[in-house]
Amino acid sequence: MADRRLQVFHAVAKHLSFTKAAEALFMTQPAVTFQIRQLEEHFNTRLFDRGHGRISLTAAGNLAFEYAERILEVSAELDTRLHEMSGQLGGPLLIGASTTIADYLLPPVLGAYKARFPSVVPRLFVANSDAVQSRVAERSLDVGFIEGDSHLPVLVTAVCCEDELLVTCAPSHPLAKLESATPESLMRYANISRELGSGTREVIDHYLQMAGIAPDTLQREMELGSPEALKRLVATGLGFAIMSRATVANEIRLGQLVQVPLMPRLIRSMSVVYPKERIHSQMVSSFVEFAKQNLGTMPVAEAESAHA
Repeated sequence: MADRRLQVFHAVAKHLSFTKAAEALFMTQPAVTFQIRQLEEHFNTRLFDRGHGRISLTAAGNLAFEYAERILEVSAELDTRLHEMSGQLGGPLLIGASTTIADYLLPPVLGAYKARFPSVVPRLFVANSDAVQSRVAERSLDVGFIEGDSHLPVLVTAVCCEDELLVTCAPSHPLAKLESATPESLMRYANISRELGSGTREVIDHYLQMAGIAPDTLQREMELGSPEALKRLVATGLGFAIMSRATVANEIRLGQLVQVPLMPRLIRSMSVVYPKERIHSQMVSSFVEFAKQNLGTMPVAEAESAHA
């Protein structure tokens, strides 16, 4: 196990922010500051220049960062090899997932994996796709599940399932009467959308651009970071949203919401991401394969039945 001070230093140097490093490491900022102060006292040199609310690496800090990267990599390899020698999968498994995947798709997979490997302790971090990718890239998470593809070159991206996004509205909304909706037909109605940084928002904006529509010309009434909040507002009739079929299955059954397929249909990929340049433990590798097999391909052909 690498020195904790070195792990904290690496996170601060990567983010050039004590606050962001603290968030990534699930620590308080004073605790991060204390660890850095201890490391600087140990080396008897400053590792960061501090001033005007910003920090930067000193010459010594740059050298320490190069070595910290190598030391942490070797430490991770040592942990991996020694755990695998025991012949038993176990220990913490740090997983990140976008809100939609974490709330509606991943729980059965986690339950089934835990039943098969009871010594594994999954820990789930939930955020939008951008935040999940960042934490996997900085190695504070072992693996992440995001909507769409990763744009970070340090990560491997593998599609694990497909999902369809549909126009979602209250049964009383004018769009609810349509058999299908074109991108152009949406321009006349108030829209409630996910926040910037959301994988869902990114996929929708790209879909509209491909249809020749600038996303900012939608009548956006509100932006929300939670699918649950989005559903509740849409159910009031305030506006329509474009949402995953997986997120509203219960509300469709209860008659609280209606979903209308887009034409052309909007089908996106859900992906698993993990660091490219890292020896992965048998536990991480087995979980990635287990998740890909059990998430499967969502039955997108059933979209028409949602508008019954």
